Amino acid sequence: MATHVLVRVITQREFRNNSAAVMDAVEADEIYHVTRNGVEVAELRPIPRRRRLTTEELVQRHRGLPKVEAVQMRTVMPLLGMERWSRWSSWRIKIRDLDEWI
Repeated sequence: MATHVLVRVITQREFRNNSAAVMDAVEADEIYHVTRNGVEVAELRPIPRRRRLTTEELVQRHRGLPKVEAVQMRTVMPLLGMERWSRWSSWRIKIRDLDEWI
């Protein structure tokens, strides 16, 4: 089943002179083709956005995660090539051959 989408065609000058209105329309799910010298050179379309999770969905996902003991995590992370910069910074991953650990 084919879906037909209305595409508006505007000139480069129209886009330049009305860019705020065009971008508002694109944000509202409209699609534009921009022409230069009568030739279509660009397509403006909204970026697909992922739906934000609700608080309840985040809590449900968190409940499904395995429980991890902090002491065990600290002993395993160096084996995976991770080390701490300091106690206030996050972990960074050192690139190394992990075949021996797999």
